[in-house]
Amino acid sequence: MDKLKKGFIEIIPYVLIIFIVILIKSFIVSPIKVNGSSMYPTLQDGDVMILDKVSYKFNDIKRFDIVVAKWNNEYIIKRVIGLPGDNVEIKDNILYINGKKYKEDYIFGESPEDFSTRLLGRKVVPSGYYILLGDNRQDSIDSRYFGFISKNNIIGKSKVTLLPVVRFGIKK
Repeated sequence: MDKLKKGFIEIIPYVLIIFIVILIKSFIVSPIKVNGSSMYPTLQDGDVMILDKVSYKFNDIKRFDIVVAKWNNEYIIKRVIGLPGDNVEIKDNILYINGKKYKEDYIFGESPEDFSTRLLGRKVVPSGYYILLGDNRQDSIDSRYFGFISKNNIIGKSKVTLLPVVRFGIKK
């Protein structure tokens, strides 16, 4: 009996560690792998990033954040371009938000066509919704295709690349 009790007491710390890791992965941070080239050159296919699931519980989603959202039963990584109340337009490969011109140093190539919030049936982004676009506008299925994304479908933000080691760092 003493050996059984001693063995049980010895495994308690390991069980606690496993429990804590599961809690952290489920509710705070977890790894996420980039699939595809829609965020190239900022992110590349196969990059492993840290998904921060907590920040948006306490802070607002910000323009140009890289976020992970659930769409069509899969997770996608895109950049927040339009916030609630914004009028977003891409004309001749230039981004305009509420009439103000924005320089996008992170994009790859040119947008295949002009885009406007009006093409999604609204003058501005509705309350509680966002426009998410890929950095590789030629090869991205994003809000131009699937429309506005609800805040409820945004899982968290991701800005730290872990792997491959040569790409380790914070992405903007």
